[in-house]
Amino acid sequence: MRLSETAARAATEFEAGEISRIEPLGRGLVNDTFLVDTAGRRFVLQRINSRVFPEPAAVMANLRVLSDHAQRRPADPCGWRLPEIIPTRTGGDFHQDEEGGYWRALSFIEGARSLAALVDSAQAEEVGRALGRFHVLAAGIPPASLHDTLPGFHIAPAYLARFDEITAGLRPRSSPAELQGALAFVEARRSGTGVLEEAKRQGKLSLRVIHGDPKLDNVLFDETSGRAVSLIDLDTVKPGLIHYDLGDCLRSCCNCAGESGQEPWFDLSLCRAILGGYLAETGDLLAPTDLDYLYEAVRLLPFELGLRFLTDHLAGDMYFKVDEPGQNLRRAWTQFHLVESVEQQKPAILAMFQGLRLRG
Repeated sequence: MRLSETAARAATEFEAGEISRIEPLGRGLVNDTFLVDTAGRRFVLQRINSRVFPEPAAVMANLRVLSDHAQRRPADPCGWRLPEIIPTRTGGDFHQDEEGGYWRALSFIEGARSLAALVDSAQAEEVGRALGRFHVLAAGIPPASLHDTLPGFHIAPAYLARFDEITAGLRPRSSPAELQGALAFVEARRSGTGVLEEAKRQGKLSLRVIHGDPKLDNVLFDETSGRAVSLIDLDTVKPGLIHYDLGDCLRSCCNCAGESGQEPWFDLSLCRAILGGYLAETGDLLAPTDLDYLYEAVRLLPFELGLRFLTDHLAGDMYFKVDEPGQNLRRAWTQFHLVESVEQQKPAILAMFQGLRLRG
């Protein structure tokens, strides 16, 4: 059965009325996502990728904890909110089809859109505010109450171990030049891969509830006011280091060339605006020790993602969707060039973070 037909059948499990249209939605690389139109409402329908999330029921259990916690809080005066779970017609949080696929429905946030790139500091500040609101909300949830839906997610040493496993039999000198360069890039930086995990082990950084994937695509902006009104794609909500979120958000938003850009550059002005908006929402949520490791997070997260793209390229494109051969290798280089940009601007970035420390 074609995916569109499977989606149409799954949609009827959440909607008893007439469904007028189902169409693909978003630019996600993991789940299959659709926008469903009915006579009375529109909603988002997703098939959870069980290759990526081996326990979809645990993903939904986490989302239920987050949703219930959010609904117990007063409404945000600025209109910021999270997508809400739409139950099946029998009251469940998800539907499992005859092929074993897990489907869920979430409320569609009307009048909002994501951005391909930030164009000014005002938008960047809104991104920071959105992530800050999420972290303030999540701070009220005990990390132990959530499942670890992606064991090893954002654990850079584990990604490096997987990379080493995949490349164990590879002969770099016989590889294309672009691949040789990528392998050398990883080798030159492997010693810094465990910096955040080592700080966690030493008790300098602690586990909190994180979003896990706060890239620009997952921030929704109101089409009229331009304010950030939601943070979506909540599959990766789990216990983790808040630095994973901050580093990934800055990695995504401060690269004006985009995720597939040819000349990525880490924009310090956007970084400053994002962190300004974030601190305005979070106050003293970041401890001085957290700030000590902020530069490492900014450098490590694009390296981590580049390493994952490169490993997936070598493994046969098993994780990230591709449109053509070599796409994951090119994605890896986009992230590696961003790492280089961060490293080249290290003194200025550290000076910026020192200013944030003094401000706090």
